[in-house]
Amino acid sequence: MSDALALFSLFSGSFLSATLLPGNSEALLVALLLAEKSSPLMLVAVATLGNSLGGATNFILGRLFPLRTQSRWRERAQGWLQRFGPAALLLSWAPVVGDLLCLLAGWLRLAWGPALFFLCLGKALRYALVAAITLQGISWWH
Repeated sequence: MSDALALFSLFSGSFLSATLLPGNSEALLVALLLAEKSSPLMLVAVATLGNSLGGATNFILGRLFPLRTQSRWRERAQGWLQRFGPAALLLSWAPVVGDLLCLLAGWLRLAWGPALFFLCLGKALRYALVAAITLQGISWWH
């Protein structure tokens, strides 16, 4: 596999993993790190970009759902997100829950800037941690 195809595969896999579709972008990142297809920084950046855009897609989709004025579920969700604010999107990387958090943040009309900042930060930290553990494991075995 060429380096360009590897990066495109990582981007695509990371994007799809951030939507409600199943995927495992971490496994792909680890495989590409082990194959040394690109620099670790480039691989983490591409995975973060793809996954962040997927999370932003969920955020946008959430905005498409109409707000109801009298919804018990909305009041609970809004109370929880008001307590933690956009910083709750640091957990946007978590399987299943992260996708729902992004949808919910859009549905509740959280401010774009802070929401996208925390969404991207959470995803970047996750991929950086996966890469660091992988690279540390490689150096440990050698």
